[in-house]
Amino acid sequence: MNDTEMRKEYNFENSVSNPYTKTKKAITIRLEPQAIAYFKEMSVELGLPYQTLINMFLTQCALEQKRPKLVWQ
Repeated sequence: MNDTEMRKEYNFENSVSNPYTKTKKAITIRLEPQAIAYFKEMSVELGLPYQTLINMFLTQCALEQKRPKLVWQ
């Protein structure tokens, strides 16, 4: 399809969002090197990207309402 075959305007008035896509939000987060190494090592074993594993772990923690043990040094 070239430029002359494309419509000048499109009407998205009745469009709906794709129910099969998950919406994720990109953020910047600082992690300890040993935490990154842990998830990268596990990602090789499981064949999943380490970012996916971190997301899965944090989502599980949120669903189970887990709280970290705070130890101040």
